[in-house]
Amino acid sequence: MPASFLSCWFLAGPTAAGKSAVGVELAIRLQAEIVSMDSMALYKGMDIGTAKPTAEERKAVPHHLIDVIEPWEEFSLAQYIAAAEKCASEIAGRGKPVLFVGGTPLYLKGLLRGIFEGPAADEDFRRNLSAEAKRHEPLWLHERLNKVDPAAAARLHPNDQRRLIRALEVFHLTGRPISEWQQQFDAGRAAEECKVFVLDWPREELHARIDRRVEQMFARGLVEEVRRLVGQVGNLSSLRQVGNLSYMSKTARQGVGYREAIEYLEGRHTLAETVELVKMHTRRLAKRQCTWFRSLSECRFIPLAGKIDLSEITDKISKN
Repeated sequence: MPASFLSCWFLAGPTAAGKSAVGVELAIRLQAEIVSMDSMALYKGMDIGTAKPTAEERKAVPHHLIDVIEPWEEFSLAQYIAAAEKCASEIAGRGKPVLFVGGTPLYLKGLLRGIFEGPAADEDFRRNLSAEAKRHEPLWLHERLNKVDPAAAARLHPNDQRRLIRALEVFHLTGRPISEWQQQFDAGRAAEECKVFVLDWPREELHARIDRRVEQMFARGLVEEVRRLVGQVGNLSSLRQVGNLSYMSKTARQGVGYREAIEYLEGRHTLAETVELVKMHTRRLAKRQCTWFRSLSECRFIPLAGKIDLSEITDKISKN
């Protein structure tokens, strides 16, 4: 774990697991400040669909890395780690513990194990390789990477052109496979050495919590929230034109709930269909999150069932 995060606490879990409420209670118990570990909570104006901590929760405990970028901006993993280091340093300087709370597994893995930023981009190499790929069969890039870095090729989807080109670029610039450079990202610590806790629900109960969360989001005005964002480009028909989507970055508009609400506003689904699609996609997201967390040796799982007892949960965590 990078030295800057060795003393930090981490509370993770899938969407709708109750992280915000448990996080606030735990922060009060630890007298800590919270740093968000949620890639969607970074965006201003995207409040309902991201289930940001409430005004009351943010008043009870200082929260950081929420509402820091505009909906049309991107925010890389490296940018997040740098911002998190700055927040952690400032909080520690005030004599307070740092508690990361959120459900973005890639952020958690980056905080725990660091990241490989690699050499600066070689735009000429990227441009030439991209042009060459267009002249070959669809699997050409993947096959080329497989010859120099089978481990990276096995991990990347054959259609993920951006990452395939980056992996080939790293080999071109350094003479070493990107999979070798990234080995530190796969080596974790024992759970007993870390303060990383994951809220763990039985699947049926988590699905029920997700369904209630989605229904509440629509009742609170998720469609109206997306409509306000859409209003920045003038009319709904322009949504289909990628060049006019500057009001939301690719990451922002692919967020579960936002993507489906945009499709609803385009007239592609009924409201009832949209709600069910969001439920289904959120359940799939939660499954992917849980798979990620279980792959990290640093994580300790807190079994939950029924009604959350905040005092009992935070007592169990804080004593570890």
